[in-house]
Amino acid sequence: MRLQHAFLHWGRCPQTPGIYRVVARMASTGTGSARPQAIPAAGPALGSHPCVALSSAQVSPGWTTSTSPCNNSAANGDYPLNFVSHSRGSLQVVAAITRSRLDEGLPPPIVDLHPDRPDQRGTMTPAGTLVLLNPEPTFEAIESAGGRVTKHAEAHVLAGFFFVSGEIERVTSYEAGFVGHHTVRDGHTVPDPLILDERFLAARVRGRGVSVLSSCSHAGVVNAALGALGAFGGEPIDVILGGYHLAGEGMEPRIEPTVHDLANRVRPRVVAPGHCTGWRAKAALAHTFAPGNYGPSVVGSLYALRAT
Repeated sequence: MRLQHAFLHWGRCPQTPGIYRVVARMASTGTGSARPQAIPAAGPALGSHPCVALSSAQVSPGWTTSTSPCNNSAANGDYPLNFVSHSRGSLQVVAAITRSRLDEGLPPPIVDLHPDRPDQRGTMTPAGTLVLLNPEPTFEAIESAGGRVTKHAEAHVLAGFFFVSGEIERVTSYEAGFVGHHTVRDGHTVPDPLILDERFLAARVRGRGVSVLSSCSHAGVVNAALGALGAFGGEPIDVILGGYHLAGEGMEPRIEPTVHDLANRVRPRVVAPGHCTGWRAKAALAHTFAPGNYGPSVVGSLYALRAT
């Protein structure tokens, strides 16, 4: 990738004490080439391996199964990641991290996966058309990209620091899964709204509480947050970062109860909704949590949670 320059600027994030949002921007009009910086070694609390926790369950309509130029990496030149999304992109990510770590003399990354993953995922549209994403990357493909695959179905600790949930308990009555989601296994396509292999990642930050990374929240962002509260003995939730998946006609009726329960049952210090939350849900969340407890997330956002 050719870069003319890279620079950082402060984003407009409600400044809760100790949390900052940095947005990185890169211009691609230059002729020189810049090598990406190597991934630094993990700190003592993380052990010797950085880890990628993948639920493999982030799904939204992307493309049909017919061949399309947007599915062809060769058609994307120097930007191989702009044609893949969801778990399919993990192959390029794992390969890039592996190269950086090997350059620094470090072991390859651990890729933590649920053992029961479908061959492919897709969504049934209201018109009755099944739109499929690319096939899921296999365990073997991820290992070929350089990752060290570990498989866990139950809750466990990752790298001595991160908590990875097992199956997320479905507590609320309105978070009934991802409307229209289907999976393909051994050539058979079946409805799969619950996506039981989805997990959340959490960690305790000293002096702040529990940070929850909830990927696309197909299990329900409130269910994930309640699961984190239970796993950490009721310790307060500091930030909920991820997609809340409240976009689309089938999901938008959940906006009101989700916002209500986040505000009254979960009570996080900061909500940081991303990509698949949807603009209507983001507006409702901002109305309730802004200015001091709402952190909008976009590509390139970096949240630094300062321990005290």
